[in-house]
Amino acid sequence: MELTPRLIPVAVPDDPEGLVVVLHGGAKRGETLMVSPAQLSVLRMIPIARRIARAGRHRLAVFRLLNARRGWDTAHTPVDDTRWALQQLFGRFSRSLPCCLVGHSLGGRAALLAAGEPEVHSAVALAPWVQPSDRPEGVRGKPILIIHGSWDRVADPAKAAELARRLQDRDGAQVDFRLIRGATHAMLARHDSFSAPAAQFAVATLRRR
Repeated sequence: MELTPRLIPVAVPDDPEGLVVVLHGGAKRGETLMVSPAQLSVLRMIPIARRIARAGRHRLAVFRLLNARRGWDTAHTPVDDTRWALQQLFGRFSRSLPCCLVGHSLGGRAALLAAGEPEVHSAVALAPWVQPSDRPEGVRGKPILIIHGSWDRVADPAKAAELARRLQDRDGAQVDFRLIRGATHAMLARHDSFSAPAAQFAVATLRRR
């Protein structure tokens, strides 16, 4: 069976002023299993997507992306799925709409690596699982928010902080890096410290545009 990505609408106003694509996390291994709508990495992004939709006050189109597969397969990564989603959505909406990518864990990595796409105006990476080899391109002048928990044992906050510095100092992105004391990778204990700034940032960057 062919594995294909899927888009799930969260809020679709008649005449949106902006577009938000919410990206879930998954296994760091290249697992070729189909993404289940019931897996935890997918479920934890539902309240964040809904919060963004509420903060947008019916002016933003918000969609959740289900990746084609659970892991980060180098032959087909979540970045490819994100680009597919952008192609699908901008075939439906005007390409003049500003777009924000909001992702967690590997979804955060995908948001950062896809932030340079011409359609993307801003990006939010929540506890992103990044590597020193990651080289986002085309991000000059783009607003980027990275939020990480200091107790994250899955994704290294030091790697995210270093990437944030490179994006700002070398690539000219407008990066806001926030370390949440005592927060873990799952974003459970201090969920508002992740979801509230993510929603506020997405709305502010899209409405300002």
